[in-house]
Amino acid sequence: MDANQTPNPAGETRSSAAAQPSAGAAKKPRDLRLDFFRGLALFFIFFNHVPDNEVSWLTNRSWGFSDATEIFVFVSGYAAVLAYGGIARRQSYLLASLRILKRVWQLYAAHLLLFLAYTAQIAWLAARVGNPMFTEEMAILDLVRDPQVTILQAMLLRFRPVNMDVLPLFIVLLAALPLFLLALPRHALALLGASLALWAFAWFGKVNLAAWPAEYEWYFNPLAWQLLFVLGAVCAARHDLVARVFAQRRWLLPLAIAYVAFSLLIVLTWNFPALERHLPNAIEKLLYPVNKVYLDLLRVAHFLCCAFIVLCFLPADAAAMRSRWAQPFIVAGRHSLYVFCLGIFLSFTAHFVLVEIDGSLPAQIFVSLAGVAAMLALAYALELYRRLESRPVRGRS
Repeated sequence: MDANQTPNPAGETRSSAAAQPSAGAAKKPRDLRLDFFRGLALFFIFFNHVPDNEVSWLTNRSWGFSDATEIFVFVSGYAAVLAYGGIARRQSYLLASLRILKRVWQLYAAHLLLFLAYTAQIAWLAARVGNPMFTEEMAILDLVRDPQVTILQAMLLRFRPVNMDVLPLFIVLLAALPLFLLALPRHALALLGASLALWAFAWFGKVNLAAWPAEYEWYFNPLAWQLLFVLGAVCAARHDLVARVFAQRRWLLPLAIAYVAFSLLIVLTWNFPALERHLPNAIEKLLYPVNKVYLDLLRVAHFLCCAFIVLCFLPADAAAMRSRWAQPFIVAGRHSLYVFCLGIFLSFTAHFVLVEIDGSLPAQIFVSLAGVAAMLALAYALELYRRLESRPVRGRS
């Protein structure tokens, strides 16, 4: 999630010492759009994870078939290739693979710590107010009943409470990145074809990874969601392919806008039953269900259309990405792992407040803004630490 190369607010890239280019080589500024949209996705995910939260109407899941998860997976695949693909080219494939495995371990440790804090919060608050429904609603009832087996299953990534499905997905996808790095330099299109074939295998065969208890399945099936991760990786490795597609924007852009508009109209029928009767039965049978577990192609197409529109109207050197209002999103996206974990933890806190204290619209707005404020406070604290740590140490005179 957090790339090894991180940009400062001016867009200049600071690399780790091992990944420094040779002396005199020009440093290529980091595309700030990556961190901006990753930060935006973090806030969207937080809003969406709070049940009965009207603020979630502001998120992109209310505008079309895809949601913040698609943004997060695609950008992570793109950023991962920028970070580790450069190491593989400049130094060695082995070093890049080892750094990837180190990052996988960090994600795994973060997931287990989040699991501990998240489930402890739910169990304690449920007992405190005498409302056992929280443990059932957040799917930790098995943990309360049989902690020994459940904790083991959690360590195997097979047991996941509600809202804790994203990190296991990234752990699996990032663990496969060394294989992708082998194919990307010369066989990017073949890799994309293999990825599409794996998605089709999972989609048509309804093949998913094993979960626990047995009646559950992975909410984000890695065999399907790898398609977006690989798409991001291919776009990062083969800018020439992206340029060829972008060169056709005169006719692709109207199609993308039309599909996004069509998706918006369909989603409006989900949220406003009065509009549903205007949806022809033929279209309804053709579209439904828009499956999230197996990554419906309608979702992929919607995300790619949105991304293409952004590419057309928001270039990498856009002044908007250097503006003051964009900085909170960029800083949050730069420290995405920590901010994401805090957002998951706070999502239940907000849910608890709305259920037990006040569920009114002002309360929903308050807990949403309070959660974003806490996430930004953490992000800026980490950014300050990063800057202090990067300062050169002055020797004593």
